[in-house]
Amino acid sequence: MNDACLMVKAPAKINLTLDVLAKRPDGYHEIEMVMTTIDLADRLTIYRRSEDKITLDCTVSYLPLDQRNHVYQAARLVKERYGVTEGVHIHIDKQIPIAAGLAGGSSDAAATIKGLNRLWNLGMSVEEMAELGSQVGSDVSFCVYGGTALARGRGEKIERIPTPPPCWVILAKPPIGVSTSEVYGALRIDDLNEGRKSAEMVEAIRQGDFAGVCRALGNHLESVTLDMHPQVRQIKERMLRFGADGVLMSGSGPTVFALTERESRMNRIYNGLRGFCKEVYAVRILGENNR
Repeated sequence: MNDACLMVKAPAKINLTLDVLAKRPDGYHEIEMVMTTIDLADRLTIYRRSEDKITLDCTVSYLPLDQRNHVYQAARLVKERYGVTEGVHIHIDKQIPIAAGLAGGSSDAAATIKGLNRLWNLGMSVEEMAELGSQVGSDVSFCVYGGTALARGRGEKIERIPTPPPCWVILAKPPIGVSTSEVYGALRIDDLNEGRKSAEMVEAIRQGDFAGVCRALGNHLESVTLDMHPQVRQIKERMLRFGADGVLMSGSGPTVFALTERESRMNRIYNGLRGFCKEVYAVRILGENNR
């Protein structure tokens, strides 16, 4: 590795559960969710520059490259926290779909914090990096830790748990955008007292019970997004029809994922979706620490 630059991997995540517990006084929602990383990742190359500026470029043209970008925000926070006076240029090789419920932007921000910690020899602990990341976005703390975790609060309180049983993950993202704030805004908290799945999911993972993992899949935001966007419902129905063991929408959507242990069934689901949805991926659960 050149000491003037380094490369960092930024894996996507899926929500195996997302339980909304209450509306918080700060406007966020109190949530409890089980997340795990998957083998679909952006790659960041971080370059030193002598001029005291943060600049970005990306392999997709429609991603903002200024202070609206989580990578820019993360780099600025690190510079301000540690008084770094040199600049940085960050190239983002984008493989994770954007605005898909897969934490692509959050994972990129986490990779930026971890990469700059190494590049500038700042000596931050994982906990310090996660705390800094929580100032950028709710999922950034989890992405700093990586692996599989139970997340609480607004997503920043992380408890590591074991890796789920190995399986295939088939992802399908319809060509629509979903506003997370709109989905939360349409959520009826009073209807969510039942059906919390996170504790059941943690137990199934600890037992290495793949069937139990599939039974415990749950997302309180799913019904809201399915009502707003019929395409998401259609993808879920197709995955079940093609033999998925478990199907769930990730985050606020619109990406839906299917789980299966069998490669033959993975191929059937993947091929069955290709003609219906342009963005389809077949990957594995990583589930382990990606630092």
